Amino acid sequence: MAEKLLPFDMVKLLDSDEMISEYLSQVLEDGDSDELLRALGYIAKAKGMAMVAQESGLGRESLYKALSPGAKPRFDTVLKVIKALGVKLHAEPVS
Repeated sequence: MAEKLLPFDMVKLLDSDEMISEYLSQVLEDGDSDELLRALGYIAKAKGMAMVAQESGLGRESLYKALSPGAKPRFDTVLKVIKALGVKLHAEPVS
């Protein structure tokens, strides 16, 4: 008898600022730009896409397009989204 698997929803796990921070840190550590956009999309959905669109000054459709797989958003767009998500990035030397 085959077991039924439930669909995995990353958005449900991003229920606190700490979880969001840890998830985004891991994605940044991996260095994959497509995965970063995907992660920002999950976080935006967890925070509320309408709120993120308003805070970033982007239209909701534009936000969905910018964070979709294969998108090549401008760097300033990514920075606006990161700021709207309430996340702060920092740099540290590689050890």
